[in-house]
Amino acid sequence: MVYLDNAATTRLDSAVLDAMLPWFGEDYGNASALYTLGRKARVAVEKARETIAHLIGAEPAELFFTSGGTEANNTVLKSLAWQSRSIATVAISTIEHHAIIHPAQALAEHGIELVWIPVDESGIVRLDTIDRGKLDRPDVLVSVMHSNNETGVLQPIAELRQLLPNALLHTDAVQSFGKVPLDVHQLGVDFVTLSAHKIHGPKGIGALYVRRGVRLEPYLHGGGQERGRRGGTEAVALIVGFAEAARRACAEMDDRAVHMRRLHNMLCQLLCEQIPDVRINTPSQSLPHILNISFLDAERLDGEAILQLLDMRQIACSNGSACTSGSMQPSHVLLAMGRPDTEARAAVRFSLSKDSTADEVRTAAAALADIIAEMRSVEHSTSIFAAQ
Repeated sequence: MVYLDNAATTRLDSAVLDAMLPWFGEDYGNASALYTLGRKARVAVEKARETIAHLIGAEPAELFFTSGGTEANNTVLKSLAWQSRSIATVAISTIEHHAIIHPAQALAEHGIELVWIPVDESGIVRLDTIDRGKLDRPDVLVSVMHSNNETGVLQPIAELRQLLPNALLHTDAVQSFGKVPLDVHQLGVDFVTLSAHKIHGPKGIGALYVRRGVRLEPYLHGGGQERGRRGGTEAVALIVGFAEAARRACAEMDDRAVHMRRLHNMLCQLLCEQIPDVRINTPSQSLPHILNISFLDAERLDGEAILQLLDMRQIACSNGSACTSGSMQPSHVLLAMGRPDTEARAAVRFSLSKDSTADEVRTAAAALADIIAEMRSVEHSTSIFAAQ
């Protein structure tokens, strides 16, 4: 299989698996237990916390573990609105992941004001549309993702903070962590969402950074784990794997980025050469591994069939977010960027990894070119037959 859907998830690194295995076996203790087996697990959890916190310029006490990005995002929005009752307004961009959009809409149904921040045709938030008088308040939460999961576009988070110094600021950095530098102090954020499985770590583990001094009541109540911020027995093996994957991703970030950007540019060139009327939706200000394309004559094409035919050729990619790929709805991200509905339904997202190869890129480009040419030919023939 040619796997080019790494923005959805990545293959677990063998070294990460090796680091996790002891915690599934002989070191199975509960990190909250006081005896030796438990204390050993506690040391591993705290070491992992220190590792990840250091990589984003945070203090260990500012980081707690979650089951993934979705839980972390929900925790920020719902804890501030319902547990802490410290916000009256939530402002989000129109291209956020559904793990932000859906909780924000749920809050709106319960009386929290929801403000949408538009983006330009490149998918970058339009800072000029922000009403500072309305949003620059301590009872406002602004959530804009650090990079988009469908197009890879990077957002001006530091500039957003300068514009709104008094609002609470959250960024979903699930897609960008480990691929581009991420420093919480340079960004000026209050909350950051992280996840392991986008950087060759295990699924089911993520983390939330909460700036020291910011009040965030627990969203999950239970045994008081994670310094009382998130109830539930710590998943020691997953936490250890997360830290190992993060350490490796950040240590190799430059080399991985050069490799992925080279393949990204190669893929972009091949698609533009081999497929007429293709549109590149990923701007230059983007992550190195994501390339999103659509077709100017998309009304002639079947977006679902494109992915199915690629799959039949053993090529894995998607039309955008993995969480909505089964429904084949038009991409809300591309719609927000001003793309026509037909293009938003027939878009294709390729996403690379450190393990991707030039041969895989060539194979994928040639396969998609053949599929689109065949679809256009069949549609053209059908149109001629109908006219006759």
